[in-house]
Amino acid sequence: MSSPKPATRTPLPVSNHKPVAYDGPSRDEILALRRQYLNPGIVTYYKEPICIVEGHMQYLWDETGKQYLDAIAGIVTVSVGHCHPKITERVREQVGKLVHTTTIYLHPTIAVYARELAKRMPDGLEVSYFTSSGSEANDLAILMARLHTGRHEILTLRNCYHGGSQSTMELTAVGTWKYPVPSPAGVTHVPQGYCYRCPFGLSYPACDMKCAYAVEDVIRYETPGEVAGFIAEPIQGVGGSVLPPPEFFGIVYDIVRKYGGICISDEVQTGFGRTGEHYWGCQNWGVTPDMITMAKGIGNGAPLGACTTKPEIAKPMANRLHFNTFGGNPVSMLQGLATLEIIDEDHIQQNAKEVGGYLKQKLLELQQKHTLIGEVRGIGLMLGVELVKDRQTKEPATAETADIVERAKNRRLLLGKGGLYGNVIRIKPPMCITKDDCDFLAGCLDECLAEVGK
Repeated sequence: MSSPKPATRTPLPVSNHKPVAYDGPSRDEILALRRQYLNPGIVTYYKEPICIVEGHMQYLWDETGKQYLDAIAGIVTVSVGHCHPKITERVREQVGKLVHTTTIYLHPTIAVYARELAKRMPDGLEVSYFTSSGSEANDLAILMARLHTGRHEILTLRNCYHGGSQSTMELTAVGTWKYPVPSPAGVTHVPQGYCYRCPFGLSYPACDMKCAYAVEDVIRYETPGEVAGFIAEPIQGVGGSVLPPPEFFGIVYDIVRKYGGICISDEVQTGFGRTGEHYWGCQNWGVTPDMITMAKGIGNGAPLGACTTKPEIAKPMANRLHFNTFGGNPVSMLQGLATLEIIDEDHIQQNAKEVGGYLKQKLLELQQKHTLIGEVRGIGLMLGVELVKDRQTKEPATAETADIVERAKNRRLLLGKGGLYGNVIRIKPPMCITKDDCDFLAGCLDECLAEVGK
């Protein structure tokens, strides 16, 4: 393969933001400190990691002043833009008043934010519990499902990701994100709706939705015949931006409820308008969950998560003491509330729909040009490009994907990668991205694909 080139023919749009001159430790000094003092489980991207010191909207800058387009949004976390000026100003004001109190005292923002979040929920979901992360939110959702139903067994999808704590790691079904340690009992993984790599080797729609109906057989054979709940991402994120067939969730929700379980939608990556057409990812499939979990984009970078459900499902939580030190923190609550308001004021959801559609069309055009692209999939600004060595065998192009991500970085484009085989380019930028940014992204990817595909 040829060596990476430093620039793409399609120029990166120049931001009108002027970064502050950096005067901190050098990249090499930071890397040395990390190697000595941070846990080795904390990984970095790229053969030569980059040092990011400033951000503004969809752009980032390294310590040398180089500008990058952030097409992965801090792993799908920055929703309305890095350091959005309206949010930043309000957070500065809050920090000057009160940084921390707990939920044992009254504070206005947590109550107001919970009300505004409820307004945006599917019917019936109106009571929230705030956490510091998606792992905590999902752990709490499983606890409430078990308390409410009096049952224990939880169903999740193969190829899913629900967190990095020991309990949520058991929910996760992507082997590269699991450690070889004994796992908590009571979790069963069911077939996912992944048409490009159908677990049954069938083709949609002639498959008669075997992946969805197989859930009932799993319940009959691998559980006591009753379940507490089913948790799933509407679009699998870490698993490679996988969309199920349109009927999938409707069938599975009916089966789960038949056997006594509740349905939980993990909207950590798909929520807050990222899919464009709908505010919540589950709404793309015409289903209404009993509970929604959130994190990442909920606070535009703040350490914030939440679990929102029906009052009757939350009621058993009152039977014991439960507490989260940083859940409901005044600063995080303010940032979450401001993010909701900016989504409306800046027409972020509409931008995700229009610009996401424009970008997906660009990617589909690249698929016609480059045989490395096996499939382009996604909705709004939650897109994935699965790379394969051969379109007939669908052999994952793992090394090629890593190479393309490296080359894109050298052209000042930051992409993600995912999937069980690490062969899916994940494209999930801040939702303020423009069509000019998309032209740069597609042009850069075009050149990288051409180089690697030689």
